[in-house]
Amino acid sequence: GEGMELIEKTISSRTLYKGRILNLKVDEVTLPNGGTSVREVIAHGGAAAVAAFDEEGKLLLVRQYRYPVGSALTELPAGKLEPGEAPETGAARELEEETGYRCGRLLPLGRYLPAAAYDTEVIHLYLAQEVTVSHQKLDEDEFLSLVRMPFEEAVQKVLDGEIEDGKTIAGILKIKALTDAGRLPLN
Repeated sequence: GEGMELIEKTISSRTLYKGRILNLKVDEVTLPNGGTSVREVIAHGGAAAVAAFDEEGKLLLVRQYRYPVGSALTELPAGKLEPGEAPETGAARELEEETGYRCGRLLPLGRYLPAAAYDTEVIHLYLAQEVTVSHQKLDEDEFLSLVRMPFEEAVQKVLDGEIEDGKTIAGILKIKALTDAGRLPLN
């Protein structure tokens, strides 16, 4: 109701599964009205995603198979942060590893919460600037192809439902809106 403090406090927490990229917890919480409930929480260390444009002004995207949804998706270069790694460092590292491009600086585009109802993951979104060619350095278990796309085509693919990845939709539409509002010089 009105004036009620919107907060849930942890009473107890138990970890059911500890994995390579996530842990699964079941917590008992006190609700704002004093009642109790159970929350299933995926604890994730966070990630960074980065939009970058090549020397021809094309957006650098990666296409990779995503096992949980059973199909290949077109996405912004992104990856999980190492423990204690600054999001900017992770974004720059993932850009170079996945696309073979380096950036001189990163413009923050805000945080994206992919599934706040049950997942602690925060994805930090960036726009890369001062982009130069380097070398792709994929992990041994990482298979992806680089896709270069005119920015307006990427926007159209988001609007047509052809780009479905959440962080990628958010990043592309944020850049489009900021550019259209004259708040972001694209160069």
